[in-house]
Amino acid sequence: MKSPFGVLWCVSLALLGPAAHSADLELEGQRLLVSGMLDGTAIKAFEDHLASGRIRTVVFENSLGGTPEVASEYARAIRASSVNTEVKGQCQAACAYAFLAGKEHRFGRGFQVNGLLIPVGARPRPADLAGRWNGDDGMRTLSEFIAPASLPATDATAPAAVATPAAVPKERWQAEQGVLFTSTPTLFGRVYNSYYCDGTQGRDMSRCELLPDADPHKLGVLTP
Repeated sequence: MKSPFGVLWCVSLALLGPAAHSADLELEGQRLLVSGMLDGTAIKAFEDHLASGRIRTVVFENSLGGTPEVASEYARAIRASSVNTEVKGQCQAACAYAFLAGKEHRFGRGFQVNGLLIPVGARPRPADLAGRWNGDDGMRTLSEFIAPASLPATDATAPAAVATPAAVPKERWQAEQGVLFTSTPTLFGRVYNSYYCDGTQGRDMSRCELLPDADPHKLGVLTP
């Protein structure tokens, strides 16, 4: 039997449809709404909006998917403009790192289930959770998906046929594998939880492992 969270989450994802679409931008006063997959198609328009100086908050609404390189571009524009960020509904992969770049980053109000899935290559240890996404640490974590690992020293005596292996990312980027932070509405206010998803759960996030002592506010994932 699924937990209430699992049912709400599955319904929420079902409403998004079977496939993610490219990013859409919608301007609402001083708020810029971003939905869809951050695939790079809207990055120039996004940067232009922020450069205008009129935007105060970027709202990510049901944004799933994207690459670490695109996440870095969105994050760079957000940090440069010192805007706040907000999540309404689901924000995963590239969206999660762009969200963390906000001056203040919060979940939106309302009756929807809010979820933030941050990709990580392995189940985090308690020490990893303590500071991994707090301030600049979040951007350093993102760079680990982009910057190649250090190459081993080349043996000058080795035959030419023995080539040094190509550089590989330090961590593997998988959109459905990572730490999931959720905010679920109840009759007594919102309940916040944190989970580790190993990527095998697909859209059934009720199969993710509950993480103890991982309050998103204490970890800096959400600001007060």
